[in-house]
This record gives sequence, C-alpha cells and structure tokens, in this order.
Amino acid sequence: MNDTTARGNRLGLLLVGLALLALAALTITRGAGVFPQDAAPARAPLVDAPMRSAFARYDPSLRWVIAAGGIVLALFGLRWLLVQGRRRSLDTMRLEGGPAGVTEVDTGGVTDAASAEAGVHPAILGATATMIGTERDPCVRMRVNLAGNAPMSAVREQLGEVVLPHMRQALESPDMPAVARVNVEDAPRPRRTLA
Repeated sequence: MNDTTARGNRLGLLLVGLALLALAALTITRGAGVFPQDAAPARAPLVDAPMRSAFARYDPSLRWVIAAGGIVLALFGLRWLLVQGRRRSLDTMRLEGGPAGVTEVDTGGVTDAASAEAGVHPAILGATATMIGTERDPCVRMRVNLAGNAPMSAVREQLGEVVLPHMRQALESPDMPAVARVNVEDAPRPRRTLA
C-alpha cells in the first residue's frame, strides 16, 4: 500500500468515525432528554410526526435525494475497495537527472535478472520478481519456489546476500524493502534412463 492510499484510508476512516460519533452523541442526548425542547420520552419513535410530514411535503423529491446520496456513498465505497486491491507496478525508474540528460532503467530487465540469479541456487526451483511502489519508494516482491527438502536458510542466503544487494546496487536504492513469498514444493525426481 503506498502513502497516498494509506492517507486516503486514514482520512476516510476519520470522517466515518466522526459521523458515527456525532450520531451516537445525538442519540444518547435525545434518549437522556438533555435538551429542554426534546421532552419526548426515550421510547418515542425517531421518525415522529414532523419527520413524516417533511417526507409528505417534499415527496417524491426527498426520497430521490436520499437515494442519490446512498448511490454516491456506495460508489465511494466501491472505489475504496478497488484501490485496496490495486498494486501499482513500477515499469521504469529514473535514477539520475541533470543537464547532461536523464538515466532511466527498465525495471523489467532488473527483475528478470534477479529472478534468474535467484534460480541459480540448486534449492530454488524457480523465482519471479516484480517492482511496485513509486520511483521515490520502490519495493520488490518476489515469489520463490523452494524444494521441499531444502533448508529455508538457502532462500535467505541467496536472496539476502546475493540477489537483493545486486538489485539495490543496480537501482541505486540501498534501502529498498523487499518481500519474498516462499512456496515449498516437492523436489523433482531424478530421471532414470534405461540403457
């Protein structure tokens, strides 16, 4: 999740929380009869005669306004859900810019090289890498298929001591975070040949 998505989540949750807090305070004060003009008992219905007359007076326009507000809220909620599941892949990174020109790197080549370098280890059956995030905050996600009889330290050594330092050096991002998902598979059986 990038910073923009996290900031939007915090703002949205803050607004929903404030609205719910205001409704809760209104309900508690109405039920307690705090306001003098609110002399209705706690068991009085929330939709009383003035509210029913407002619906009758503005009918059907008030119902359409409420329906439109519900649709807008539903669309905001759908957009929020779609943003949560979206991972922005990073296709190019600008490494250096100046009067002489700009240096850009195709991250696909770097991730392909990292996948091939991870697969060199005999315990790793296959690997794929993807760059996500932004140019300022890049992150690498790797999927590694490990042979079932291999120790987990083999993945840590190959990724932590070889693959990731080379990627960080190539992209000039010494603090680039990395996430590796390891799948353990049965080791392939050796093939027998009959002579």
